[in-house]
Amino acid sequence: MSGLWDSLAALAPSVGVAFLFIVAIRAMVHADRRERIARARVEAEEDARTDRESRDGKM
Repeated sequence: MSGLWDSLAALAPSVGVAFLFIVAIRAMVHADRRERIARARVEAEEDARTDRESRDGKM
C-alpha cells in the first residue's frame, strides 16, 4: 500500500500544475470572448451613429 501512496505523491505536483494551467487558459479564453463581445457592441453603436449622422446630413 505504501507504493501506491508514493506514486500518488509523485504525481500530485504534475496534476497541480496541470490544473493551474487549465484554469489560466480557461480564464484567458473567457476574457477574450468577453472582450470580443464588448468590442462588437461598441462597433455596432458607432456604425449606428455614423449611419444616423449620414442620413441626417450632419457629416
